[in-house]
Amino acid sequence: MYLEIVSPEATLFSSEVDSIAVPGVNGEFQMLNNHAPIVSILGKGKVKIFTHTQNHLVFDDLHAKLIPSEEDKKVLTLEINSGTIEMKDNKVIVLAD
Repeated sequence: MYLEIVSPEATLFSSEVDSIAVPGVNGEFQMLNNHAPIVSILGKGKVKIFTHTQNHLVFDDLHAKLIPSEEDKKVLTLEINSGTIEMKDNKVIVLAD
């Protein structure tokens, strides 16, 4: 599936991924390939990007950092304060604050 993470300042991530876990307002949830369409509000927490079989491009600016996990270099994390997520037709868009 294709993932795009956008902040008001810049595009932070744009690439194919295996899955993504996000901090929903009622707890963390994960989406895999071919997930049903969804729109949800995100709370404060970590967005986890799983890229085990995919190459990826990381965009970094002064306000956000995508950090590879110490245990697994193919898992990237991004701290957010809030946001929204939409998945449709195997494309995920995260609007993050």
